[in-house]
Order: sequence, then structure tokens, then C-alpha cells
Amino acid sequence: MFVRLVSCKFLPDKINEARKVFLDEIIPTLQKQNGMIHVRFLEPTEKAGDFISMTEWKTKEDAEAYERTGLYQKLVKKLEPFYTKQPELKTFTEKEVFEHV
Repeated sequence: MFVRLVSCKFLPDKINEARKVFLDEIIPTLQKQNGMIHVRFLEPTEKAGDFISMTEWKTKEDAEAYERTGLYQKLVKKLEPFYTKQPELKTFTEKEVFEHV
């Protein structure tokens, strides 16, 4: 599995609007992408914290194909009026870990 985390901050008086755009427009669009497993919108427990969009993909290639379409930039732009901190993208691979019992 391949994970993309995008962190950003929103204007305090625009958080509800940003949340609505994410839930009503961005999540449905992401769910239609090839290789998409899951998308989450994580809200900070502290006011100064970052909001995080987490997407899980079947493969790194699926996530990169999505990026190449330009759709990521288009979706980021939908939230642009609400940012106080530009989005920062980080990527991760998930390795299966077995616990010894």
C-alpha cells in the first residue's frame, strides 16, 4: 500500500467552508480514482495544528498516475481561498509488520 499525506492550515473563519468542499467535492472525486483504497480528512485536536488529508492507494504507481493527471493540483486549488499555510505533500509506503506473541 502507498499513502499520501497532505497537511495544511485553514483560516479559522473558513474551516467549515473548507470542510464542506473536502467532504462534498474532493472525497467523491478521489474515491473514483483507479487504485484508491481510502481517503480521510483529519482535523487537528489543537487549534494551531494542521489539517491532514490521507489517501491510501493500492500501489505507488496508482498514486503517481493520479498525480500526473493534474487532478491533485485541481483539487488543491479548490481549497486555496481557505489556506493560511500552503499544502505540503509527503508520501509513505506501508510494510506489513508481524508481532511476536
